[in-house]
Amino acid sequence: MDRGRVIEFLAQIPLLQRLPNLSLRKIAQSVRVKRYENGEYVVHEGKTGELIYFIFEGQAEISGPADAEEGNYPTVSLKKFDTFGHENYGCINRANVIALSKLTCLVLSDHYSNFLQPKSIWNADEASEGFSLVERTLCLEPLEVDIFRGFTLPGSPSFRQVFGGQFIGQALAAASKTVDCLKLVHSLHALFILAGHNNVPIIYHVHRIHDGKNFATRQVDAQQNGRVLFILLASFQQKVVEEFEHQEVCMPHVPDPETLPNLEELRERRLSDSNLSMEYRNKINSKKFIPWPIEIRSCDAINFSEQSQPRLNYWFKARGKLTADPALHRCVVAYASDLIFGGISLNPHRRRGLKTASLSLDHSIWFHRPVRADDWLLFVMESSSASGGRGLCNGQMFNKSGQLIMSLTQEGLIRKAKVAVQNEVPKSKL
Repeated sequence: MDRGRVIEFLAQIPLLQRLPNLSLRKIAQSVRVKRYENGEYVVHEGKTGELIYFIFEGQAEISGPADAEEGNYPTVSLKKFDTFGHENYGCINRANVIALSKLTCLVLSDHYSNFLQPKSIWNADEASEGFSLVERTLCLEPLEVDIFRGFTLPGSPSFRQVFGGQFIGQALAAASKTVDCLKLVHSLHALFILAGHNNVPIIYHVHRIHDGKNFATRQVDAQQNGRVLFILLASFQQKVVEEFEHQEVCMPHVPDPETLPNLEELRERRLSDSNLSMEYRNKINSKKFIPWPIEIRSCDAINFSEQSQPRLNYWFKARGKLTADPALHRCVVAYASDLIFGGISLNPHRRRGLKTASLSLDHSIWFHRPVRADDWLLFVMESSSASGGRGLCNGQMFNKSGQLIMSLTQEGLIRKAKVAVQNEVPKSKL
């Protein structure tokens, strides 16, 4: 059987969708085809399970053991994309599986069962500890089909609550692990509802809204303690051949990222700048500083205490090593897209002594072209309007070649800062 056809089939099996691409390709190389006639036994009760079966064509049923009391053992029907045997390999089969028609299965020996137990959802062979903080943040724990658990790791951006980009990136990671690996996200729309607690795991429940030949749609609910905090709607598209293409917008002329200081270097410069008051420098130094997992090099001066134009350009990329999975790179860029973005709508209203706050309300991204999150990307952003306590921001991301990679919009809540109350129950942002 053609290997491309096998990969395309396996990529649609829910059990396998949460695996890394490499694991799926290893399975495609290792399965063999077995065919059965109507009424033929595929699995015999009482024999040791040594194979994992993926139904390619036809139907089968699981029937109870011969000594089971009538009516106490339900019959289960199986069809295309269903899997059986994976829970029993190495153990005694407790039931029979019988073909109900001509049946074709792709069969994986339990010798290769380790392919179903990768190091992470992104990497088949290497433990996530050796990878970047942002990839480890996006390495969700599969609990069941369509249910994942995420965590806020030490060193993650912290704003007294779960960073909005973490919700976006982790929810997109969960959605990406419920579609076949041949489809990549082309648009997402997110709604922030409640603030999240950094010390509580986040449960991501994926709803399979639509599965088509070329497109798939997923909704993801992020929950803590049974409360929905965040909702993501994402659309995925099968890779297409070259079609119509144009780009009218041009990347602005900005310095190369290699010539610009990063945020850590800017902080050190401020600490040693004798033109700044000692009180201001001591205040900067007293704040605990943990570098973000995304390196940022701003093309413009960043000053959160003085009035400025509602726009900003900065280069960014992920720190450290990333697995070469295109779905992961889109998740990383989605994670990074919430950094500083909504805050620029406050720029015209800043002044010394005025404490302000901004919170993301909703966020949308359109992916136009392939992206690598471990190479420099230019984030061009501006705020076109602020009113009613909300600021609207528009953004574009370019690679170093000047190609438009993504378009973004975000609306955020902007206001004067309020004094935080400890142990206060999160309130709706709306």
